[in-house]
Amino acid sequence: MTVTEPAARRVLRPPAGYRLGPTVRSLTFSPYDPCARIAAGTFWWATRTPAGPATLALRASAGDLLAEGYGPGADWVVDSADAIAGLRDDLTGFAELAAAHPLVAELARRHHGMRMPATGQVFRSLLRAVFEQKVTGKEAYRAYAATVRHFRAAAPGPLQPLLLPPEAAAVAGTPYWVFHPFGVEQRRADTLRRVAAVADRLERCADSTEATRRLTSIAGIGPWTAAEVVRVAYGDPDAVSVGDYHVPNTVAWALAGEARGDDARMLDLLEPFRGHRGRVCGLLAAAGIQAPKFGPRAPIRSFARF
Repeated sequence: MTVTEPAARRVLRPPAGYRLGPTVRSLTFSPYDPCARIAAGTFWWATRTPAGPATLALRASAGDLLAEGYGPGADWVVDSADAIAGLRDDLTGFAELAAAHPLVAELARRHHGMRMPATGQVFRSLLRAVFEQKVTGKEAYRAYAATVRHFRAAAPGPLQPLLLPPEAAAVAGTPYWVFHPFGVEQRRADTLRRVAAVADRLERCADSTEATRRLTSIAGIGPWTAAEVVRVAYGDPDAVSVGDYHVPNTVAWALAGEARGDDARMLDLLEPFRGHRGRVCGLLAAAGIQAPKFGPRAPIRSFARF
């Protein structure tokens, strides 16, 4: 579906110091994401909208941000471009909270141009988050990329071979054994198929609170997955990934100088930043802060051989 001319355009006015790359990086699953990537300074994001397939291109232009949409859903993605670019991100009150801790204050200053995107799309975020459950990042990416390519559908626009995420209905109707060669065991495959079956209802959630409640009522979806989804779909700055393997240690190390921490300790240290706890975790990640490592790395496995 190669289309060279955009069907819709919009010029956005980002705040001073805004940085596109760091803002939208959370919307890509590695530099080789088949559905989204940054190429030559332009962010390309392929998706399925209520109006049909679309690709959004975002690029800096003379201090502005140019949004261009391709495909039947071009108007939808261009109308949502400011949210996807993080320009609806509300930092009200964060500077005062950040000032309470010298490191957080410094990171807020250093990364002041980074905003939190809000895509407005729940299932797209679920596709990635479910594959990331309880496995290494490499295992998760392999499963995600293989699934996207299995349901291969070319995205509109000039960047090839950009692909669309699979349709929820197609995922819901696909038996478990199709996912097995992608390295996905039955637990995650069944979870993905369950959320795909109710994707339409999930997309109608009014806010992150309702989405979290509905998500965590589904078997296989816990607080970690829900937080990963609402932080991107709704730009929720307070969403904390409780149950993460690394984040509690990172928070404990960065905020208290403690090499290890559990979820309770993480939440205790983040409490002064309530309302922006997820934003603080994002700043720590952007700065590359990690707790000291002990012991061997987790092995890369292949469930396809099990």
